[in-house]
Amino acid sequence: MARHNDTGKLGEELAQRWIAENGYKLTNKNWRCGHWEIDIIATKNNKLHFFEVKTRRSAQFGFPEELVDKKKLHFFISAGTEYIRQYPDFKWICFNILSIILDDEKKPTFFLIEDVYT
Repeated sequence: MARHNDTGKLGEELAQRWIAENGYKLTNKNWRCGHWEIDIIATKNNKLHFFEVKTRRSAQFGFPEELVDKKKLHFFISAGTEYIRQYPDFKWICFNILSIILDDEKKPTFFLIEDVYT
């Protein structure tokens, strides 16, 4: 597996732990609909949270959240919209980007951008 795939997989594992430690309840991971995917879906305080997880080994070439461009954001929101069509149990939803930077010892730094789409 390529190094960037390993980084992404590790990032999603770290994100799941971070989500649990911060009071969210994981409901789905890597939920797919056609070519769309949502990395993590969780609930907290009666709100449904969609997470796009981006991980980099350093910020030397930019922060992980900068990888979420207009096209990726559109796909992310489209996937979330389809999810709530299929599972209309939640009145309140939130689209989030969870950015993770790993240092040389793979110690993560987390940065959450909440409600990227309102």
